[in-house]
Amino acid sequence: MPSSPANPAQILLVKTSSMGDVIHNLPVVSDLRARFPEAHIDWVVEEAFADIPRLHPGVRQVLPVALRRWKKHLLFPATWREIGAARRAIAATDYDVVLDTQGLVKSALITRQARGLRLGYEAASAREPLAARAYDAVFSVPKTLHAVARNRQLAAAALAYAPTSAVDYGLMSAHSENSRSAVFLTATSRDDKLWPEANWINLGRALAARGLSLLLPGGNSDERARAARIARHIPDAQAIPSMRLADLATLIAHARFAVGVDTGLAHLAAAVKTPILALYTATDPGLTGVLGVDWFKNLGGKGKPPTMQEALTALVPLLPASA
Repeated sequence: MPSSPANPAQILLVKTSSMGDVIHNLPVVSDLRARFPEAHIDWVVEEAFADIPRLHPGVRQVLPVALRRWKKHLLFPATWREIGAARRAIAATDYDVVLDTQGLVKSALITRQARGLRLGYEAASAREPLAARAYDAVFSVPKTLHAVARNRQLAAAALAYAPTSAVDYGLMSAHSENSRSAVFLTATSRDDKLWPEANWINLGRALAARGLSLLLPGGNSDERARAARIARHIPDAQAIPSMRLADLATLIAHARFAVGVDTGLAHLAAAVKTPILALYTATDPGLTGVLGVDWFKNLGGKGKPPTMQEALTALVPLLPASA
């Protein structure tokens, strides 16, 4: 099995999607920068999530791909021109290490486009075992670990170093516990992950009565409509128009805390060190729940949606002493 260079100067990370998975990979950059401070670190990521690695000061260059969009338009010549340009960009640098922390066939195929020692999960550890055939060297990482720990352990095994115990997402934070705003992250990718609008309204009213102003972002038209419906029934609440991920990260970072369903934005709150209460209704948070640096809590689980009162009780340590 090929061995990794002792002091890699050029490192390429491959983690394309989804938003939460990309955020879970940020601590790998922090670990690599701590171990190899002179190394240049690039990152291949889906275009929709390219703003996330750009937030980390340890990333030199972000190489966007558009696998989701290309898949829908394979018959268009423009699509193949974009694919060719992306392949050339990925192959333009001689990397010492190309590390695929995603472990899918699609990420493995991207890894094969890069020049350098290609490293990834062994078949038993990968999410799609076939991906392991694309790597020059593979490593065993237990599937029972949280996603953040899996990413960090793979990188540590692949580049022969011991990571610190602390998790560092590497993002700047503007969090202030004196802030009087809180963010409701009500949107998610699946309807069964949604929390009832009545619960959001009742929780929002309880928080407004304690002197907090609620901000409700929304991305697409359905998400913005839901945010607007909820905000209408909460005093001093505001539905926020669609904004870039970088701007949304700043909005969340300035909040006293955030409450979110099973969505990548909840992980973004954790990454910018904003206290986050994550509400689970259709999935279990054990391996992919929010993992914060300071205060965070995962509430509920598959078939066990939390009640409004449970959410309010969980937030008590974060509430202002007086209205």
